[in-house]
Amino acid sequence: MVFAIEEINRNNFLLPNISLGFWIYDSCDTQFRSLQGTMWQLTGYKDPIPNYTCRGKSPMAAVIGDDKSRMSITMAQLLSIYKQAQISYASSVAALSDKNRFPSFLRTTPSDEYQSLGITRLITFFGWTWVGILAEDNDYGQIGTQMLKQELIKNGICVAFYETIPLFYSEEKIKHIVGVVKTTTTRVIVVFSTANNLYPVMLAIARSEVSGKVWIATEGWAMSPILNKKDFSKTLTGTIALSVPTGNIPGFKEYLYDLHPFRTTEDIFVGQFWEEAFGCRWAKPNTDQAVLPDLGREKKLCTGKEDLRTLDIRFFDMTKLGFVYNVYNALYVVAHALHAMDSCEPGAGPFFNGSCGNIKHFEPWQLLHYVWKVRFQNTMGREIFFDERGNPPASFNILNWHLSSDGSFSYINIGHYDSGASRHRDIKINTSTIMWSEGYTQAPVSVCSESCGPGFRKAILEGQPACCFDCVPCSEEEFSNQTDTTECMKCPDDQWPTMRQDGCRKKSIEFLSYQEPLGMVLAAFSVLGALMPAAILDVFIQNCHTPVVKANNRELSYLLLLAIILCFGCSLVFIGHPTTLTCMVRQMAFGTVFTICISCLLAKTIMVVIAFKATKPNSNLRSWMRPGFPNALVLSCSLVQVLICITWLIVAPPFSQMNMKSQMGKIIIECNEGSVTAFWCMLGYMGILASISFIVAFLARKLPDSFNEAKFITFSMLIFIAVWISFIPAYLSTTGKYTVAVEIFAILSSSAGLLGCIFFPKCYIILIRPDMNTKEFLMGKTTGSLKKAR
Repeated sequence: MVFAIEEINRNNFLLPNISLGFWIYDSCDTQFRSLQGTMWQLTGYKDPIPNYTCRGKSPMAAVIGDDKSRMSITMAQLLSIYKQAQISYASSVAALSDKNRFPSFLRTTPSDEYQSLGITRLITFFGWTWVGILAEDNDYGQIGTQMLKQELIKNGICVAFYETIPLFYSEEKIKHIVGVVKTTTTRVIVVFSTANNLYPVMLAIARSEVSGKVWIATEGWAMSPILNKKDFSKTLTGTIALSVPTGNIPGFKEYLYDLHPFRTTEDIFVGQFWEEAFGCRWAKPNTDQAVLPDLGREKKLCTGKEDLRTLDIRFFDMTKLGFVYNVYNALYVVAHALHAMDSCEPGAGPFFNGSCGNIKHFEPWQLLHYVWKVRFQNTMGREIFFDERGNPPASFNILNWHLSSDGSFSYINIGHYDSGASRHRDIKINTSTIMWSEGYTQAPVSVCSESCGPGFRKAILEGQPACCFDCVPCSEEEFSNQTDTTECMKCPDDQWPTMRQDGCRKKSIEFLSYQEPLGMVLAAFSVLGALMPAAILDVFIQNCHTPVVKANNRELSYLLLLAIILCFGCSLVFIGHPTTLTCMVRQMAFGTVFTICISCLLAKTIMVVIAFKATKPNSNLRSWMRPGFPNALVLSCSLVQVLICITWLIVAPPFSQMNMKSQMGKIIIECNEGSVTAFWCMLGYMGILASISFIVAFLARKLPDSFNEAKFITFSMLIFIAVWISFIPAYLSTTGKYTVAVEIFAILSSSAGLLGCIFFPKCYIILIRPDMNTKEFLMGKTTGSLKKAR
């Protein structure tokens, strides 16, 4: 401060013809003394007299200090009443930014809220998510850590423990803190404290041989001499600290070298410093010359010829004077505010009627106005100004505690934090220059739970912080491609999770194709099945005049064989890539041709019954023995099914669709039946016809064998009904191409049952037993049957 005042007084451009002076008062780190000193400065008397001032000709411009926040708060509460400018060089507690409570308080050191932001960014930079916090039990520690915890939570960082450092020595409390630090799983501990209060706690931790922790220091103990001892070498090596920026003040080092007790006799501290620096002592002015040799033998005497430049001590390290730099800036703030007041032109001033303050007799609130408006570049080229809360631009140096060969610590600048920069540029750290604590060659990992990789999601443990979790695999239908995600995601409908569930891949497309074995087999059976009734039809046509063919209504037999050929053939429409056209054709064709088959069998059975019942005298059934009756019956029964199918096509026709939900990892191209009701109506009608045919054939099974196909129709209907009753649960329980395969199998099975039961016996007679294919044989068999009946 003295250096800055002398430099300002020598400046011909800043406050010309005006000299600054100063009073110094030691608050002795007590709030009572700080309040007493404030009253003394306000009144101008050693004994404070409230609301009374006696200064003489020189007004008090501003109060510089205090360093501790708790002292500054006490001072600011009083100084704010008088609107007296107060500029602190070290008080960083965030509460002092409240201008409703402290309207005249400003500072040249960053606020703790920015320090909390800087510590949070430091923690996120290294990827730590599990940290402990120690805080001293005052405004600096409690308010600072409150903001720190808020920032940590915002960034997804959890607090493993939070302990308070007592302001007064407490062995029980310190033992508790040591136990917590020793047992905690976190490797990173933030300490929001000043060095004096931290010292007993850290000493107990060091004596407990706690190591392997990364300590993060606030500016309150970032470069503390009392912690720079061999006792802490094992514990505090690798500490990372946030320190207020320093500046190499031009000329200051030479100023310090020029200090000498003979030149500054009014400064009692220079003589004491000289004794401490050179390990000597000054002889008292009234000491007898005869006893000087004896005094020199006890401890060497200071001569004044010692040279400060020969000393290699930290006192002359200009890179470690953070608060000194802030004091320097605070003095220049006051000087620039006074200069602005002195430069004010009457009539253009900021006060009532354009008035200006009188540099020799101004009110405190007048200078405070100019202090708030100050904006200048200091001698190091840095811009100095205050925001609306009285805070300077916030930036911090990041220091790393390196252990030197002599057991002391050196503070190496490894980076910088600037709160005004963008998110990705606010912090810069040279990780290659970091010395980590014992046992680490690189940044340690500090997490409560290991990260969940792709394919997993975090499951928070009940009663535990959010950073403590289990890793749970994503479900079969979901994936995660990021680390530590809380929710798995679903793939697009046309994609499916990979085997490791860390991404999506295209679903395979599935339908019953001709290229796969199942499709080939079914297609082969369809073709072979269609050739068999075609061959039988050829046999029947070639033997159309034989009794066996003529006996059972050969026109209906021809129609039935044609229908069975179509039944086998329609199954081919079910194979291949489904389109809307094939979807409509397959069900309509299937329903129609099977209805024709069943109608033909029903007509055959009814004609047999009518033929034998009409032989009775006075029978009314003779009128039904017309040649066109069977064809009319087949046509009418088939038309009902055709009407059902046409209605189905009009109301809700089948269509092709891509089913992406029913089967995992596959897109099933299938036919949507459109109206399920119409589909089951079609099958139900077929079932009704088959049931009627079965009942009529069963009742006619004992009629004479030669002209009676009732037994064969009964068996065929029995097989048909059994196949389609079995089809229903099988159809409903399968998906994809197997649903189509089940329907094709039912078509082929029922068609084969009809063909085998009805036409194979006739072919046997025609081809193998032509002796039975005669009218005499058939009539004789009939006669024999009638005799047996009698």
